[in-house]
Amino acid sequence: MKKLLSFFEDLVSLFYPNSCGVCGENLLKDEDTICILCLYKIPKTNCFKKKENNVSQIFWGRVQIENAAALYKFHKEGSIQKLIYQLKYEGGKSTGIFLGKQIGYAIKESPFFCNLDYIIPVPLHPKKEKLRGYNQSKYIVKGIQEIINIEVNNKLLIRTENTDSQTRKKRFSRWENMMNSFRLKQTDQLQNKHILLVDDVVTTGATLEACAQKLLEIKGVKVSIITIAVA
Repeated sequence: MKKLLSFFEDLVSLFYPNSCGVCGENLLKDEDTICILCLYKIPKTNCFKKKENNVSQIFWGRVQIENAAALYKFHKEGSIQKLIYQLKYEGGKSTGIFLGKQIGYAIKESPFFCNLDYIIPVPLHPKKEKLRGYNQSKYIVKGIQEIINIEVNNKLLIRTENTDSQTRKKRFSRWENMMNSFRLKQTDQLQNKHILLVDDVVTTGATLEACAQKLLEIKGVKVSIITIAVA
């Protein structure tokens, strides 16, 4: 049966080859979403190996978090920008899952992201999620969960304000745009828990700060933050 399935997969890939999300070349049989060469070339951070890193420093003096990390460095016109664009605007759900898995592997090797109880993706406003068709952070989380198998909660943190795009806003404007944009419901199950908050990219940290501040209203909660990339 396995041989038959493998033969069928090979036959399908012959006529409908999967291509790398970065270079566009056909993927080899054991490659997934991104070819090994392109994946190797994407610049990584050292965030998972160093507690005080350039992501955690973004939140110093702003919100109390346990740990923060991004897996890759974001560069304009770079591979990660291309992949995140695919994830957010071109229906690239499989890209989100793949990158989430890479985060999951990094978490397993890190000495800092221990004793996590729940994973929560940064929510989109329902209107924006309906327009896009999905929340990209949920697919990143799905990939992470496949590797570290921690319970996901998509319903507790709610986005109440359909804020303007953050892309062209400066730091204070982003912060002002996000404060009071989230609310909580059914918080009892998260009391005294360690929550991993997940988003695609951290720039000024305004969205993640607002989410973390809201989660920290729950008794005894600890919050850690992870993103695919840091800009």
